[in-house]
This record gives sequence, C-alpha cells and structure tokens, in this order.
Amino acid sequence: MPAIVLVGAQWGDEGKGKATDLMGSDVDYVVKFNGGNNAGHTIVIEQDGKREKYALHLLPSGILTPTCIPVIGNGVVIDLAVLFEEIDGLEARGVDTSKLVVSANAHIIAPYNRVLDKVTERFLGSRKIGTTGRGIGPTYADKMARNGIRVQDLFDEKILRQKVEAALSFKNQVLAKIYNRRAVEVDEVMEELLGYAERLRPMVADTSLVLEKALDEGKNVLLEAGQATLLDVDHGTYPFVTSSNATAGGACTGSGIPPTRVSRVIAILKAYSTRVGEGPFPTELFDDKGEFLRKTGAEYGTTTGRPRRCGWVDTVVGRYATRINGVTDFVVTKLDVLTGLDKVPICVAYDVDGVRHDEMPVNQTDFHHATPIYEELDGWWEDISGARTFEELPANAQAYVLRLEELIGARVSAIGVGPGRDEIISRYPLLDA
Repeated sequence: MPAIVLVGAQWGDEGKGKATDLMGSDVDYVVKFNGGNNAGHTIVIEQDGKREKYALHLLPSGILTPTCIPVIGNGVVIDLAVLFEEIDGLEARGVDTSKLVVSANAHIIAPYNRVLDKVTERFLGSRKIGTTGRGIGPTYADKMARNGIRVQDLFDEKILRQKVEAALSFKNQVLAKIYNRRAVEVDEVMEELLGYAERLRPMVADTSLVLEKALDEGKNVLLEAGQATLLDVDHGTYPFVTSSNATAGGACTGSGIPPTRVSRVIAILKAYSTRVGEGPFPTELFDDKGEFLRKTGAEYGTTTGRPRRCGWVDTVVGRYATRINGVTDFVVTKLDVLTGLDKVPICVAYDVDGVRHDEMPVNQTDFHHATPIYEELDGWWEDISGARTFEELPANAQAYVLRLEELIGARVSAIGVGPGRDEIISRYPLLDA
C-alpha cells in the first residue's frame, strides 16, 4: 500500500489537522515528520451533542482517532515537557494516547536551546525572524552540526552527559560573553532530560522499520507536515522560514519512508491567506477587509495566540506549492469565512517594477516588492455550512472554487465549509482505493 503526504500550501495554519481528521477512520498510521511545538493543529469534533475543540502541537492529528496509530518521526524535534503535558491533557479528556510511537532518532529540545532561541531573537531586534522562541531553530542547528541530543541518548546516561557537556562548553560561552546571560549547568540539563526517560521508553521504536512493515501489510500511512510550503527552509521565503523541510520531500527524510512508496500528495489551501511572524506577504490586507478575515476566521495562532496577518488567496503561491510538492489533490478550507463579501479577489500574478510575474519571483528582493494583480469574482451571502455536496454550494461559491482549481493546477478534492469535523464537502476520494 502506498503512503500519502499531507502538506500546507501557504504559510501554515491552513487546516491540515481537519484534513487528517477527515481521513482518520481510513488511515492506519499518521506520521508527523517535521517541526516541533512551534506549530499547532486545531480540530473540532462533535461529541455528545456539543463541539469539542482540540489544539495539538507535537502530537500527530491521528491521536484523536481510536483506530489510528500516531507516530512522531525522526525529522521532528521534541520538547519532552510539552509532549507529556499534551499527552496528560488529552488523557484527562478521555483520549487514549497509549498507541503513540516515537522515533529513537528524533532530536530533543534541550533547555539551553530554548534559552538561546529567545535571547537571539531579542538580540536581532528589527532583523528578527519571528520565531516562537521554543528552541526549534537551535535544536535543528545542533542536529546539522552533529552535536544534537536524540531520543535514544536518554537511555545511556554516560553518552547523554558527554553530549550535554560538549554542547554547553560552547553555548555557555555564547550566553555569558555575547548575551550576558547566566551559564546553564550540566546537572540541571541532565536532571530535566533524565526525568522523562522511563516514561518515554515504552513509546520509542525504529519508526522507519515500523512504517515499512505497515506498508508491506497493506496499511494506509499518512505523512503529516508541520508548517507549510512557504516556511520550508529550502523552498520557503528564506530567511523568514522554519528550520525544517515542510514540503513533500521532507516527508521521506523525516519518516524514513522512501519516495517510491508515496503515491499521492495532498495540499491544504485556505480560501484566503494568513501568515504569522515576519516576512513578505504580497496579498496582506491592512484595512477592514483584513480585520473581517481575522475575526470571522478566528485567525489567532494555535500555539502562540498571536493574531495572524490576513490577506486574499494567492494562486501564484498555490501554483508554486503544486510544483514543489507534486500536488495531486487540494483541500480548500474555510470557504465559509468568505460568505458575505460582495467581491472576492484572487491574486493571479504579481507586478514587480512594471514586470508581470505569473510564477514566484526567483529572488527574495523581487518577492518583497511584489504587488498583487487581482481578479475579482462575485461573492455570496448564503450560509454554506450545511452544504455536503459541491452542487449545494451557491453558484458564486462554486465559481470561486473552480477558478482556484484552474489557477493552481491541481484538482480540489475537498472543501471545508465550517470548523466542525463533518462540515466538509468531498468531491473526490483522498485515499487510494
């Protein structure tokens, strides 16, 4: 059975959790393959006649589906305090988390990485990246510098101490001499990390092998990205990006599944655009329309609570996501948020110093100076939250989706029409038969 990759097509917060949840009962494994607790998925589930809202940060969305095995892959960086806080919070609400599997090769966010992330961002001032300050970037930097701490190191105290001592011999010099901060004690780090070891031990496995066997047995495996295409460290709006590969290629390196096992790439595209943090955003709105999108769409960060920057949908970005990820299917989310607008603009191209760009500009400077070229479609006023087929949507809403589909270059297979689990239209199956 082939694997399926799920990615965000914009700057994150597109609703990947809802898409995963949509396929949940038909998926046997959901694998988080990149990122850490610097992003979140919000899922709304109907239970006993009321809506339950779940905000997930480190855990894969499949954790909420009883028949699914959630996996944290080797490409993730893990803050153990956050992991167990999240687990405890779900368990307290009656969610069974006992099936969780964690890669022995995933890297651990050490306390000194959180400290460095915060002081570095403050030091940058106006040049800041806009990180969440959770130690994600410094941990990935340690990984690439080959002095990181992995999950498996927690079970060998001697090796763990050697790695912590080696890391702090340099980092404490930086903290004290550059940032005028107190040095971090080796024993403090050891005590914190070892305190989680025995609870973590039963969850740890060679997840690449686990997933290979699952695929060989005909199981459905969904590889779920954190962040999104334009936050990818290689293909995003660098340097205003995350520190991992959030595109489809990262699914293979972050899970240990080879590319020959992937058959489909599903990208999530919000019906408008949002961004958190710094960096260019061509369609950003600074008027009452932007505030309308923010309030109507409840656009505040799942992890940080920060208000998101809002703008119209950008199909230049959509086409780029299709190309970079090899998208086979799109899920368009939050179409209902656009209800009540007389006109709904779609960015179809950019103007950069009088030159039209139908594709993403090749250099950062041009993208920073890109002015959107809009095509306006007629809006709709009807409540679409009860629609369950494409034909039940108002004609203007249908036209909007079809125009998006034409411009982004891949079919729209599902459409979100509300926050609830069942408030979605399925046009084409997202799983292979």
